[in-house]
Amino acid sequence: MANDLLSMAGWYFLPNLVTGYLQTALYAIFMRAGDPKPAPGSPRHTRDRRRILICVILAYLLYTIYEADYQLQRQGNFYSLLGVQQDVDERALQSRFRRLTVQYHPDKASGADKAGVEAIYVQLKLARDTLVEPAKRFAYDRFGPDILHWQQCKTTRDFVFHGVQNTTVYYAGSGGVLVLLGLLGYFQQGKFWRYMVMASMYVLEMHTMMRPDFPSFLAKVVNPVVLSTGLRQPYLPFQMLALLRKLAVTFFIAMSQLGPLFKGPQAAEANGDGISPQQLDRLELLSKTTDQEIARLMGLELMPYMSSEGTKKELKGSLKDWLLQNTLRNDPEVKAAIGKVLERRREEGQIAQQPAD
Repeated sequence: MANDLLSMAGWYFLPNLVTGYLQTALYAIFMRAGDPKPAPGSPRHTRDRRRILICVILAYLLYTIYEADYQLQRQGNFYSLLGVQQDVDERALQSRFRRLTVQYHPDKASGADKAGVEAIYVQLKLARDTLVEPAKRFAYDRFGPDILHWQQCKTTRDFVFHGVQNTTVYYAGSGGVLVLLGLLGYFQQGKFWRYMVMASMYVLEMHTMMRPDFPSFLAKVVNPVVLSTGLRQPYLPFQMLALLRKLAVTFFIAMSQLGPLFKGPQAAEANGDGISPQQLDRLELLSKTTDQEIARLMGLELMPYMSSEGTKKELKGSLKDWLLQNTLRNDPEVKAAIGKVLERRREEGQIAQQPAD
């Protein structure tokens, strides 16, 4: 999970980039030629961008779940390799291996296919040797093919102890990454639920690796539904846990990126325009910096006029005329008043020009 969280932090800004290109493309496709496109920062542009961003993030999250399950199917497991059920007994397992040996034994292969057949036979023998031994089969179902590298483990107790140790280190490291990312300003949304999910996952994995049989939810709910669809083989406990870990990371992304988007309208009502306190601080700092820069530029522009009183008076007169011409006369109320006065004078002039009866 630590690597997943780090990669998720790297992906944190990608949806905004994709949303920008997608919004431009959608406007080009669905808006009629000649119609003005919503300007950036306008209410419609902001609303459309928010909706597209939500769709982009949801699509990515669904894809990560599909990809994780696809990778599990692609990797397969020892049961699917031998073509047996997960509850197969030792006698049926040995019988199945003997039948496969007839087909894939290296002594019966020749030519260019011999190397490929030998590789298949090695995998079949490894699968048979793992599943035929109760302690290794117990460990394989719960920890996956990693147990093949645990050379110091011989009994079920050894495998469970080693698995508990690895899982504890894994979640301790993942929790440390979450805390670090939180200190850096990421994942501020839903901190409680994020740590609750991690704690629940840890407890679930401890329960799965210590119980003598498969978890009831997996054996009685998930696998029957999967078998009824015919789309894939039933899950083993280690496959279920791997998929749940990916789902947990997906949940973290949803909390971090979808949470603020769905809370957008409420935040807008609370703040007046949906600006966070951090954004307000940055805007205030930018405003002060801009005012200082404008004052400095104005001082540079007015410097030639500071040396002569006549020049000052001329500048003041010009500014007065400019304000009169461009501010007062362009004001809508002033224009309306002047228009009424001119209209009344025209009417009085027309009356004066009419001959007396």
